[in-house]
Amino acid sequence: MNIDRVWCMFEQSGTFKNEFIKLGIEAYDLDILNDYGQTDYQRDLFCDIDNAYEMKESIFDDINSDDLILAFYPCTRFECRVPLLFRGQATQQKTWTTEQKLSYSMKLHEELHALYMRLCKLILVCLRGGYRLIIENPYTPPHYLTMFFPIKPSFIDKDRTRRGDKFVKPTQYFFINCVPENNFVTDAITIQSRVLTIEKTHGKERSEMTSHYANRFIKEFIL
Repeated sequence: MNIDRVWCMFEQSGTFKNEFIKLGIEAYDLDILNDYGQTDYQRDLFCDIDNAYEMKESIFDDINSDDLILAFYPCTRFECRVPLLFRGQATQQKTWTTEQKLSYSMKLHEELHALYMRLCKLILVCLRGGYRLIIENPYTPPHYLTMFFPIKPSFIDKDRTRRGDKFVKPTQYFFINCVPENNFVTDAITIQSRVLTIEKTHGKERSEMTSHYANRFIKEFIL
């Protein structure tokens, strides 16, 4: 696809943004945080989604149909470990009382509801505005979106290390108002010296991708 600008929403690492820039495409990172010093627009994107859905002023006013939105949408309440937390069966909940488990389950459900509603609003905003959108999220079952989401993923990367990432971590991509290009890429794949597992990784590193993976994904499925 031909692209004027790329808006990397919920990305603050600059990983995909910088690979687009290397390929000659104007790109920006948008997130509420700026831990990596790469965020170009530091703002509450959930607020922007709500405002755009209600046809109020938002960041979407600066986006047009020749641009691409690449959204690394927060998955903290969609992931496969969350059902354990809902049931009070996670390791850290073994000593909890029934009252503690129920209170926490209610809190989780509120957070899940808020994330799901805004994901749907984001897609509806793009459908109504004619914006091209790609959403990234984990695929490891039982993932909430694989079970309950009415839109099926356009592409599932079942082993990211085959494209030069440091995690296998199955990942699903939803292409809205566009389709994966499925280009044949002849670039050599950089094999990482160590493959990480999510279970043994903590903090920001859990959600990071390598620049090599980003570059290859862009060339194979977007450009």
